[in-house]
Amino acid sequence: MTGCENQASIFAPGGQFVKNNSMKRATVPKPAKSVRSPDQPEAENPAAGQVLELQGRVQGHRDGHGFVHPEDGSPSLLLPEEEMQRTMHGDLVLVRRRGFDARGRRMGSLLRVIEHARARLVGRVVEERGVSWVVPEDSRIKHDILVAPADLSGARAGQVVVVDITVPPSGQAQAAGRIVEVLGEVNDPGMEIEIAVRKFEVPAVFAPGALAEAEKLPDRLRAVDLRRRIDLRDLAFVTIDGQDARDFDDAVYCERAAEHGEFRLLVAIADVAHYVKSGTGLDEDAQLRGTSVYFPRRVIPMLPEKLSNELCSLKPQVDRLVLVCDMVVSASGEVNAYQFYEAVIRSAARCTYEEAWGILSRTDPIALRRHPAVVEAFDRLQQAHLALASARSARGAISFESVETRMVMDELGRIQRIEARQRNDAHRLIEECMLAANLSAADFLIRCQHPGLFRVHEGPTQERLQKLREYLAQLGLELGGGEKPRPSDYARLSERVRLRPDVLLIQSMMLRSMQQAVYSPHNQGHFGLAYEAYAHFTSPIRRYPDLLVHRVIKALVHRKRFALARSGDAMAQWEQVGTRCSAAERRADEASRDVEAWLKCQFMKERVGDVYPGKVSGVAPFGLFITLDELYVEGLLHVSELGNEYFQYNEPSQELRGERTGRRFRLGHEVLVQVSRVDLEARRIEFGIRGLTRRRSQRNPPAGADTHADAHAKPLQSTEDPPRQRRPGGKTTRARPPRKARLGTLRS
Repeated sequence: MTGCENQASIFAPGGQFVKNNSMKRATVPKPAKSVRSPDQPEAENPAAGQVLELQGRVQGHRDGHGFVHPEDGSPSLLLPEEEMQRTMHGDLVLVRRRGFDARGRRMGSLLRVIEHARARLVGRVVEERGVSWVVPEDSRIKHDILVAPADLSGARAGQVVVVDITVPPSGQAQAAGRIVEVLGEVNDPGMEIEIAVRKFEVPAVFAPGALAEAEKLPDRLRAVDLRRRIDLRDLAFVTIDGQDARDFDDAVYCERAAEHGEFRLLVAIADVAHYVKSGTGLDEDAQLRGTSVYFPRRVIPMLPEKLSNELCSLKPQVDRLVLVCDMVVSASGEVNAYQFYEAVIRSAARCTYEEAWGILSRTDPIALRRHPAVVEAFDRLQQAHLALASARSARGAISFESVETRMVMDELGRIQRIEARQRNDAHRLIEECMLAANLSAADFLIRCQHPGLFRVHEGPTQERLQKLREYLAQLGLELGGGEKPRPSDYARLSERVRLRPDVLLIQSMMLRSMQQAVYSPHNQGHFGLAYEAYAHFTSPIRRYPDLLVHRVIKALVHRKRFALARSGDAMAQWEQVGTRCSAAERRADEASRDVEAWLKCQFMKERVGDVYPGKVSGVAPFGLFITLDELYVEGLLHVSELGNEYFQYNEPSQELRGERTGRRFRLGHEVLVQVSRVDLEARRIEFGIRGLTRRRSQRNPPAGADTHADAHAKPLQSTEDPPRQRRPGGKTTRARPPRKARLGTLRS
């Protein structure tokens, strides 16, 4: 480990520990950006150095307009609907700055399309008066694709198809295309996944070269694979994963040191880099995918199954190659020293979270009899976990307790029910072990002064922070830290509201104030975890950044350096791969959410007319978002359902207030709603209000029941999606309310 600070091994199996006097590292603050209010127009003065023409990517909006995000990082420009007639979501365009709209947003004029991003779309066939066209499934694309009879490829009206765009939209001419694949009927089992894969351009088919390389790999370990590796097959490593997991990429083991109350914590991660070499076909496919994509009942893996489910999966009682993070953890939970080395292990047991908790709590006699060899190891792991958790709390890491749900599916892939998933100490145990290993990996990169990818989560922006403070003030709460709050300030506020009935809503607002985590070679720390440096090391089977971190560490272990390419600017190359990995992660998240939204709409179509209690989980100028208590499904209660009056939207207090009656609807308010309509195409569930008092859910409530604001309720509509009103080959004219911005999750 050339260039690293070393210490003699403490009961080490032949490696060397890196002494960790302090994991803290100074971060480089970013320069503050000036904020211009909408009523302060910027001067259009080329002589002053302002660029009037900008190049950027188009982001379409479901309401027809769009935005251009300039490549130079300057503020986005609004493209009105008439400008979007000549371009599509994702296109690279050249625009000119112009005035502001009524809401103070800077607008742009489209000069030309530099590059069309989408040559292929997925959508449904519509036919009217002998004319056929394809309506894109992506609501950000408002151009219907005209298809000549000779190019239908046998597709019928209503079917889901893939169409190649042969003539892009120009403003004067309708976009045209040729159908190249007929996926089937919209209600076919699994259709939601087929649509999402194509809609978000998720790579789902491995290249022939990658599959050929995977098939050439040996089915079992050879003697040559064990050279220069530490043999840890006598240690009782254990894997803890979900019931449905098939790829086991991490195993843990712990023993108690003889002195000072320290723990020896070993986190063994599948040595994917041993099999997937840089520059190979397998590596190219893995980099293209960036991550595995998880859907209900189906996974699109980053690596072929021979690797993800076999060679690299740490199955019980099977020899497997691993890269080990071997740590010395103090009684107070600090990682005092660590070392990395290549090893071979034989997992003693594969446990689910429920089994692991049953062993830890001694409440599952079946699990105790099934895994007697790991009972003592579990006890030591639990002790180490409690120490690590105490250190996490002491440093002020943010911990939000949210309701996690699980979809229980039938044999056709439809939702039977949605149920809450309970977290237990087995989840937290594995989480703390992985955090410690990831922390050590980041520290190792810094100490060895080697470029790599960090997991960066920066603090809240001033704009988001101001909105959060205004919301908290309405509740009589305050976030400490002034203009630059620390993670500990968030943690103290989270603890202060822990017993409040609106704790989940307050925590969701706190979460919205934060930025999204990204991959970058420039370490800026991890705000949510209160780490000065953090990297992803523990999931190389399903995340490409982890695989890259493994390659760097393995090179350093062998006193070498790792380079992404043989020549060129190394830091620029790391920046590019970090950007691609971040984009791949967002793509996977969007595809997964789209499938979940589809399935929930299918689930609720059978419940139109039913009445359920729920809570206001979001407030917008156009209405309220209600999450049903019993079903864990969210839908829109449009403002027109609230009564025959105007409602004012107060963003700081997150409420709608009636101008005439003064009635208020705020986050957390309990309401009784009736499922009025389900729009599968728009992935939207709509409610009508039935009252403000909690009641048991009921089907077909009796006539004359007390229903607040019922006089203004709209009649129930059919469960079928309403027909779209079109001219032949024309665009949609049916108005749609804006979609709620999705609440992200704080990810480590």
